[in-house]
Amino acid sequence: MQTAKVPMTLTVNGQQHALEVAPHHTLLDVLRKALALTGTKECCAEGECGACTILVNGRAINSCLMLALEADGSEITTIEGLAVGGQLSPLQAAFLEKGAVQCGFCTPGMIISAHYLLQQNPQPSEAEVREGLAGNLCRCAGYSRIIEAVLAAAKEQN
Repeated sequence: MQTAKVPMTLTVNGQQHALEVAPHHTLLDVLRKALALTGTKECCAEGECGACTILVNGRAINSCLMLALEADGSEITTIEGLAVGGQLSPLQAAFLEKGAVQCGFCTPGMIISAHYLLQQNPQPSEAEVREGLAGNLCRCAGYSRIIEAVLAAAKEQN
């Protein structure tokens, strides 16, 4: 038996999309499968790792925990939406410059969480960066380079 699909609209990275989705699909499912935005990673599917972090109406959320239909009419920003005109954002560039990218699996969620933090607090302390990234896990790197990258981006933007 096939589940009936429900129409919805999303604005993702500035582009509007009209979709039909199954009621049980998460926002992560829609981003990765229907819109082919694979920068947002699927990992734990329980909201524990932060790999799927995106912005919904300017707020950082775990897309694996939100049903797609809950986001109907929302403005979504994914890692792909941070670069402008093919140029990496200062935060993305800082991650590369500081060697904060290891395997890269956690990186999109880390960068989106850091972006949200810097929007809320443009000049965070090291402790505030640690707290702001607490919902994001990295399994292969130390966090020191990640924190350095966020602090460097904060310094550059001001």
